[in-house]
Amino acid sequence: MQLASLDWILIVSFFAIFLLIGIVVAKRSGKDTQEFFLSGRNMPWWLLGISMVATTFSADTPNLVTDIVRQNGVSGNWVWWTFLITGMLTVFVYAKLWRRSKVLTDLQFYELRYSGKEAAFLRGFRALYLGVFFNVMIMASVCLAAIKIGGIMFDLAPWECVLYASIVTVLYSSIGGLRGVIFTDFLQFIIAMIGSVWAAYYIVSMPEIGGLNNLLAHENVVGKLNFLPDFSDTKSILILLIIPIAVQWWSVWYPGAEPGGGGYIAQRMLSAKDEKNAIGATLLFNVAHYALRPWPWIIIALASLVLYPQLSDIGNEFPNAVLGHDLGYPAMLTNLPAGLLGLVVASLIAAFMSTISTHLNWGSSYISLDFYKRFIKPEASEKELVAIGRISTVLLMAFAALLALALSSALSTFQILLQIGAGTGLIFILRWFWWRVNAYSEITGMVVSFVMALVFEFVELGLEDHEKLVIGVAVTTVSWITVTLLTRPTDTQTLASFYNAITPYGKGWSPFKKIAEEKNIPLKNTKDVFTRDLASMLLGILFVYVSLFATGYVIYGNTMGAAILILIAGVSAFLIFTLWKRK
Repeated sequence: MQLASLDWILIVSFFAIFLLIGIVVAKRSGKDTQEFFLSGRNMPWWLLGISMVATTFSADTPNLVTDIVRQNGVSGNWVWWTFLITGMLTVFVYAKLWRRSKVLTDLQFYELRYSGKEAAFLRGFRALYLGVFFNVMIMASVCLAAIKIGGIMFDLAPWECVLYASIVTVLYSSIGGLRGVIFTDFLQFIIAMIGSVWAAYYIVSMPEIGGLNNLLAHENVVGKLNFLPDFSDTKSILILLIIPIAVQWWSVWYPGAEPGGGGYIAQRMLSAKDEKNAIGATLLFNVAHYALRPWPWIIIALASLVLYPQLSDIGNEFPNAVLGHDLGYPAMLTNLPAGLLGLVVASLIAAFMSTISTHLNWGSSYISLDFYKRFIKPEASEKELVAIGRISTVLLMAFAALLALALSSALSTFQILLQIGAGTGLIFILRWFWWRVNAYSEITGMVVSFVMALVFEFVELGLEDHEKLVIGVAVTTVSWITVTLLTRPTDTQTLASFYNAITPYGKGWSPFKKIAEEKNIPLKNTKDVFTRDLASMLLGILFVYVSLFATGYVIYGNTMGAAILILIAGVSAFLIFTLWKRK
């Protein structure tokens, strides 16, 4: 299809603004590594929270949600909605702990928490494993969305899509550092939300759809509207609800939803002014990520079932595109008029750039600080480390673009990434609260989960994805716990230093406290109250879920249901605020 002149003006204008922001902050960001990778540790909660939301509002996210809704209905989104549980755990438990650690990257945590050569090995290996391999996989899946959107919207070849989409992103990411990323995230999120809401409104109003009531009553849609899976379908309820709630949220490491925090979420928390700003940022992120954003995508996904009920219908309309249910989203966008189309395309480009820029800065921080400075050149100057970060940014983007050309589905890539991290999540939760967790625990979990993922990917065992996930979690968890109990604990002095810096609560430190007392090692007392933090977490989960479904009831026209849920959301919000004031 052809974009009008107005569309191109909007797209080019946004590109210019993003690049200008990178140029304006370049001098300050290049001052040292703390500025380049943590924006000077002086960011307010609202800006960091919006940055986190913008980062997870990737160009592939609407495609992923569309894929899910077209195949499994609205309730299929529980596969990622359950990550709210670990998100709220991060808000009320881990945000303050990360901020107290005062590390530059979350991988520096390993040599704060563990001791010996195994701790150094873990930090160096994870720098390459997460910063390069895993990070490139994630960025490649985002680039895949750019390929699919570009193929439909611009009739571009895959290589052209990744080339054009990457140039400006690499430029402002490499010169502006995290400060540039955060500032552009703010603008990108506003553009992305306006674009997605306006697009949903226009598409529903199209004559082919006939308005919201007709859409919700359409024979292709009516069976897809339930918030919960069909309880009479045992397999559906197991896959879409029971396993995600009972197993997935605590056991799987996935960027943006790491149990115990980590990755670019930890990077944002470490960039906060103080503990309260770190908590506020992650709370805003989780509310906006789960309760605010999904519905425009869901509505467009449902509308795609009216215009393109079968996958073949999309293929017939766009024969040159990489076929998949996730094409339903960009296919629907081709119906937008000039001006709105330009805004929506700009919002998708903004979403792409926001996610990629964060992953580039995050990954380059691992390479520069956790690998190059730690193992290659410890005496490297701040300017040199920033330069290494900028070079890494360019190389990571090149690797991701090349890998994207070999991928085909956002949902299948999501499942692969879940499987690779299956079983490691519990380590990241317990390492703060169980003194016996050591570097060998994490090494074992990482290796076993990766080997299990390879076995499931390349050996035909006749297992479905949810069966692979549960088996992978079980094998990995048993393996790392066994190794933990068979290997020596972390050095006592290292544990004492960690405990005094973080002051964690929990019975898991009781045996260590006795050891420290015997050796006359003083330990600080924590001021945190577990019951208060747990209550805040549970109330936060309740608030976000009822807000999510209250919005759904408003859209569905269920006034009574919406009113009841809004009341529950208000009460839970009041209780959270009351508990927070007591801190």
